[in-house]
Amino acid sequence: MSSYRDRITLEPGKRGGKPCIRGLRITVYDVLDWLASGMSTEEIIEDFPQLTSEDIQAALAYAADRERHTAWVRAA
Repeated sequence: MSSYRDRITLEPGKRGGKPCIRGLRITVYDVLDWLASGMSTEEIIEDFPQLTSEDIQAALAYAADRERHTAWVRAA
């Protein structure tokens, strides 16, 4: 699969500037929430046919990359 950077877009005026899939109004968070609720890739695509399995994989890769770069700061 190509880099998630080819599929995840950030537009200030769209969905509050949250990362979206290919300029659609579907955010990475939406996809992650559907997966976390138990939906399969096939079910998501059935409900949202504008998405592809590569889009869903890109959302996962984006989330993994963000998590990798998350810094934890202990409060005093």
